[in-house]
Amino acid sequence: MNLKGKRIIVTGAATGIGRATAIRVAKEGARVAAFDINDAEAEKTLATIGEAGGSAKFWHVDVIDEAQVKSRVADAVKWLGGGPDVLIHLAGVLQGPHVEITEFTEETWDRVIDINMKGTFLMSKHVAGYMQKANKGVIIITASGAGVSGGSSSFAYGASKGGVHGLGMVMAGHLADKGIRVNDVAPGSLATPLKIGQVEESYRRTGDRAAYEAAMKSLLPPEGVASVMAFLASDDADYVRGTVFTR
Repeated sequence: MNLKGKRIIVTGAATGIGRATAIRVAKEGARVAAFDINDAEAEKTLATIGEAGGSAKFWHVDVIDEAQVKSRVADAVKWLGGGPDVLIHLAGVLQGPHVEITEFTEETWDRVIDINMKGTFLMSKHVAGYMQKANKGVIIITASGAGVSGGSSSFAYGASKGGVHGLGMVMAGHLADKGIRVNDVAPGSLATPLKIGQVEESYRRTGDRAAYEAAMKSLLPPEGVASVMAFLASDDADYVRGTVFTR
């Protein structure tokens, strides 16, 4: 695929799928604005991109702070040399695995819902205006099989990703006539800090060693999903609509 000249914002770019995606789209020729709150790890992402001859710049962005999101998107637009062609939103958290609903704290619930749902809304909101002016753009957000078909180990995570899936469907309908394509991607179990942390926390809570070992063996490299993200960011994916499930 060819992303040469594409202006792309990638959130969650410091680790996991976000890092793999930022590196992949930069390799394909995109100019990448990398957003995250993990400054040290984000700099490693940028170093990898730079060593390969790619173009990227990092901004510290808390995706639940609307004023900061608006400001950083505007700063990125200046650096990118125009409005973003693509948003790939991967920032998210997974907390509260295997906690019974009677024990699930409001604090954990609010944090997961805020980052996963509100963060997706705010990032989409503040790139959509630029895309509407250009009458073109692509917004790729991250749902999960846990939010579409159930099966999450965390009530808040499953609910938040179900909300992201719903938001994606509504945005797709409302933004299509403005030239904006919206896809929500539902990745499988990947070897990312987020998922590994969830598997380890589940083991601490359940003590099920066999389940822990099976879960760890099932995790796949995030680079596979990064390839899907890069394809969806390209013009070759113009006919792709709705939810994309991956391994």
